Amino acid sequence: MLCALGAAICFGTASVLQAVASRAAAAPGSDAGVDPALLLRAVRQWRYVAGLALDGGGFVLQVVALRSLPIYAVGAALAASLAVTAVVAARLLKVRLSGVEWGAVGVVCTGLGMLALASGDEGREAGSPGLGWTMLGIALAVLLIGAGAGRLPEQPRALVLGLGAGCGFGVVEVSVRLIDDLSPSALFTNPASYALLLGGGSAFLLLTSALQRGSVTTATAGMVLGETIGPALVGVIWLGDRTREGLGWLAVAGFAVAVVGALLLTRFGEAPENAPDPDGRDRAKAL
Repeated sequence: MLCALGAAICFGTASVLQAVASRAAAAPGSDAGVDPALLLRAVRQWRYVAGLALDGGGFVLQVVALRSLPIYAVGAALAASLAVTAVVAARLLKVRLSGVEWGAVGVVCTGLGMLALASGDEGREAGSPGLGWTMLGIALAVLLIGAGAGRLPEQPRALVLGLGAGCGFGVVEVSVRLIDDLSPSALFTNPASYALLLGGGSAFLLLTSALQRGSVTTATAGMVLGETIGPALVGVIWLGDRTREGLGWLAVAGFAVAVVGALLLTRFGEAPENAPDPDGRDRAKAL
């Protein structure tokens, strides 16, 4: 659980840095659903590179957590990265949080505490032979759906991009559990290896595009739902994830509380527009 929370801290802090960079890198007049060139422009910004480094550290911690905890516990902890983003924005960007938002941070922490008490060990089941191929198919579908999102109106476009990104991150969570043998020959022949790479890359591309255009709140809400509910069900139904004896109700309640708290903080899927720049410059001018 400490590794899962560490991953949430890394991801939450990275999102503040990457959001500022992705807005600055946006091409004027661009309205496509997914803009691959946006990533190339964004990596020229030091904040985006720093966010990538934090994402890399968070991913390592996420993998470690997934090797010890059920997917539902790790997914809820990762959704809590929004609470981290809110606190970081309040501290570094001088963003004012309302009483409801501070309460939501407390709700997220309460839900994670309930999950920590109720979670059992990770499931030991390998899943059906076709589960890895299914994850690869979902990862490909995420990329294709995101590519077509540019034809949608602004509000549904943001939801589709966010939900697609969440599903891609969910593919990564499940794929990590499906990779047991790390030898090169096993990795090359395991469809879960390709699902992890394609799902993670597609999710990152869709999320960057969602941060750059459309409603951040809508996109982030879709992402939270996509990366928590689906993978949690896969873990329980096919991978044998369980709770401690007699504490199933507490795990379900903790999961729901953590996700609801995260949804209350969805506006922090991106750093607020009018926050002061941490370097002392006016962010509005920089954008």
